[in-house]
Amino acid sequence: MPRWSEKVCWTTTTPAGKAMFQMMGVFAEFERAMIRERVNAGIARAKADGKHCGRPFIDTKLEGRIRDALATPGRPGLHKIAKQFGVGTGTVQRIAAHAVG
Repeated sequence: MPRWSEKVCWTTTTPAGKAMFQMMGVFAEFERAMIRERVNAGIARAKADGKHCGRPFIDTKLEGRIRDALATPGRPGLHKIAKQFGVGTGTVQRIAAHAVG
């Protein structure tokens, strides 16, 4: 049984090879656009159904306790407050920025 795949050689130096590589690029771009379209449609459908997309919100009571800790005179640093409440430093920074602004 002959193995024709050994005889086929795609190279970009020939017009046929260039055309083949361009067609593969076109199909890859088309496939990626189709994936993006399906993902965006799914996200839009989830938002229309009232679902929250992204990280879950922290509890409002916890946020209030963090805000109180930030308002305390002579308070510890942001890293210590974050460690104390078991949240990330970015969360404490976001709450501090909203408290000031």
